[in-house]
Amino acid sequence: QVQLVESGGGLVQAGGSLRLSCAASGLAFHSYGTGWFRQAPGKEREFVATISWSGGTTYYQDSVQGRFTISRDNAKSTVYLQMNSLKPEDTAVYYCAATLQVSGTRTHRNYNYWGQGTQVTVSS
Repeated sequence: QVQLVESGGGLVQAGGSLRLSCAASGLAFHSYGTGWFRQAPGKEREFVATISWSGGTTYYQDSVQGRFTISRDNAKSTVYLQMNSLKPEDTAVYYCAATLQVSGTRTHRNYNYWGQGTQVTVSS
């Protein structure tokens, strides 16, 4: 049974930082690309960042480029999202996901497995 479990969300003031973690089990984690997506109330799920299976390739949404960093530790089957200089518009439920695809990784429909999400709230 595949499980992706996010942690690290919470309430933070604007300008602050949070580090999200996503621990995977039940799959060959080192074979999967992983991504972070977010969904705010009343909005569609949107791409945040993705990292290839090797960690050698990363992509970011323009609005988080330079503030967020995605990384992974295949030995721990964990992917991270370091979020700095947080803004109120970053408030959302953040989801991690895993995919076997090597292209189209900015599209949520191309992901095979999802976590349950963790709430991030940034106050102004």
